[in-house]
Amino acid sequence: MDRLHAMQVFVAVARGEGFAAAARQMGLSPPAVTRAVAALEDHIGTRLFSRTTRNVALTEAGHRYLADVERILQELADAESAAQGQHASPRGLLTITAPVMFGRLYIMPILLDFLDQHPDVSGRLLLLDRVTNLLEEGMDLALRIGHLSDSSMAAIRVGAVRSVICASPGYLKRHGVPQHPADIERHRVIVATGSLGSHEWRFGDDDRLTIRIQPSLTCNSNAAVLHAVEQGWGVSRLLSYQVGPSVTAGRIRLVLEEFERNPLPVHLVHLEGRRASAKVRAFIDFAARRLRDDPVINPQPGLAAG
Repeated sequence: MDRLHAMQVFVAVARGEGFAAAARQMGLSPPAVTRAVAALEDHIGTRLFSRTTRNVALTEAGHRYLADVERILQELADAESAAQGQHASPRGLLTITAPVMFGRLYIMPILLDFLDQHPDVSGRLLLLDRVTNLLEEGMDLALRIGHLSDSSMAAIRVGAVRSVICASPGYLKRHGVPQHPADIERHRVIVATGSLGSHEWRFGDDDRLTIRIQPSLTCNSNAAVLHAVEQGWGVSRLLSYQVGPSVTAGRIRLVLEEFERNPLPVHLVHLEGRRASAKVRAFIDFAARRLRDDPVINPQPGLAAG
């Protein structure tokens, strides 16, 4: 068995979600694709796909193996490029993950401009409000908000964001501006699940001041929470980058700023360290400059972080 060829066939089947599609992509016959995958499964000793008459799906082992195989194939391609003197030229598929709103507002525009400048690079952007395992999910790099717990990753700090309390001017006119965190208990509270706490809000540099809240509305989408705040429905806690455009436009006001917690750092992280491929190094340099120049991510002294 040509294991490298079998791995390439396996990736084609996984990404094409079928043996026939992989055969067309690689210019092989369907039986040849089937034999390559079967030989690979026999070599590994486990099933990589569950097959029915209608579809083909990765097994749990197949999902783990796919991430490793794609990384190995990419490292091989990078090694060949380096041997040919091409490693300094960004090329290949660049995969990035980021939080949903941050990715939409900041990473997507940066990625589009980067791809315009580097026609040999293609991009894949995965927007999720959860921390992804870069190795297991086959990602080149991630935008992370918050303190990093994994010291094995290379991290480049690009800014910081604040956890802010906000409401619309109309709501504050009707219900009054809270002067102390305890005043929140008298307001209608909107929370985003899994983001900044659904039942307790902490304030101050040392987090000693804790307010127990009773949400009037809970939603799993930060964008939906922001919309409800803009509509004057209640008070919420979001991150400064999420509300930045709304604050600038006057649709939202920040309150209780003197009670805010310490800002959360923003990093670009990746696993390759100094061995990072040209596409990763180039994107990090490009994105870091853009993010560090953004007044929301890096506010100038005396200016609100938005």
